[in-house]
Amino acid sequence: MPILSRSTLTCPQCGHRAIESMPTDACQYFYDCRGCGAVLKPKAGDCCVFCSYGDVVCPPVQETGRGCCS
Repeated sequence: MPILSRSTLTCPQCGHRAIESMPTDACQYFYDCRGCGAVLKPKAGDCCVFCSYGDVVCPPVQETGRGCCS
């Protein structure tokens, strides 16, 4: 199955949705919501904002099934 490189992030505070490109070799710990300006951080146990708030998990997790920073 091909690795997906885009994910739609949904802000838990305002519900704003944005399609973003994901880094393939690093975690993205912070994301500034374009709707309300909230700084999103990963939920406990997640390696990045895409795993917490995206509709597609980050590429390293897609490949291994584990957190990319574990």
